[in-house]
Amino acid sequence: MIERLVGFDTTSNLSNLEAIGFIRDYLAGLGVESRLTHDDSGRKANLFATLGPADRPGVLLSGHTDVVPVAGQEWASAPFTLAERDGRLFGRGTSDMKSFIGVCLAMAPDFLRRGLAEPIHFAFSYDEEVGCIGVRRLIADLDHLPVPPRLCIVGEPTEMKVIIGHKAKRSLRARVRGLEGHSALAHRGVNAVEAAAETVAKLKAIARRLRDDGPHDADFDPPYTTVHTGVIQGGTALNIVPGECHFEFEIRSLPGHDDDALLAELTDYVARRIEPEMKAVDARAGVSFDEVNVTAGLDMREDDEAVRFVQALAGANATGRVSFGTEAGLFQQAGIPTVVCGPGSIDQAHKPDEFVAVEQVARCEAFMARLMERVCRG
Repeated sequence: MIERLVGFDTTSNLSNLEAIGFIRDYLAGLGVESRLTHDDSGRKANLFATLGPADRPGVLLSGHTDVVPVAGQEWASAPFTLAERDGRLFGRGTSDMKSFIGVCLAMAPDFLRRGLAEPIHFAFSYDEEVGCIGVRRLIADLDHLPVPPRLCIVGEPTEMKVIIGHKAKRSLRARVRGLEGHSALAHRGVNAVEAAAETVAKLKAIARRLRDDGPHDADFDPPYTTVHTGVIQGGTALNIVPGECHFEFEIRSLPGHDDDALLAELTDYVARRIEPEMKAVDARAGVSFDEVNVTAGLDMREDDEAVRFVQALAGANATGRVSFGTEAGLFQQAGIPTVVCGPGSIDQAHKPDEFVAVEQVARCEAFMARLMERVCRG
């Protein structure tokens, strides 16, 4: 099943419908109906399916079908053809996160054969890698259920450790408008690239302060809120004062940390220290900020019933927190207690020669077998 799923190129800029169609048809062959929610283009879809009685609370198993690009990466084997070497399964998505989905699907016949006293829900989304976009429509569509799930398990790669918290993520785009002119008369223009650079430098100063002064939470790595600029573009030629520049940045905040205050600090600095000089040359010049995406953080209590339940399935006493984001925070935000636990390591995700250890797949199978003992009659 993992081999079949890896074989679908579901890079986020492409359609995932072929993979979703395969999953839908596979489940239909087991007598399970699927419900699809599409994006506006109709080229992508989430899939939701229920095994067992839908009129009772159940366990929701969630995963995303999209993967990150392989362009520019050097792979030892074809990224969309599963390869097994030295106890590892190589291929794009093996760790993040088609192995979890593969185990769910491969064990579906066993869940059905044993008879379910409470339902198992499958929720497979699109466009997680570009902002947890698809799952928002899936969650909004859960109103069709007669009874909401009692808990959700998101199978992101955690090496089958029980993760009860992750940072929130806020992505923003800054647009800097200057005034073009000849570089020999730079004082008559407004240099958008330089204004952008000053703004990015302020972001870096905020990032250093958070690193050094906190707040800190040792459960996370790194143990502080991070600020990161990832893309900047501007200018046309060296002898032209650039009139336009834009850059994208993100804030990954600890639970309870007010990222609104950080953004207010940035915008206040721009208004007081950067824009006055720009507007003195051209009143139309300035810096604007657009929010691109917000993904909720996850913050579950250790003594929550859902956490204890997943700990029992994983055979684990400890819990952990991670810095990378998942769809789990959105499920929790929707009122569904959610825990992250899945095979593979995030260290292997997004890299060339991505892999999952066969041992990790076996541990996920054992996890599902324990889940069967909890929700099946036979």
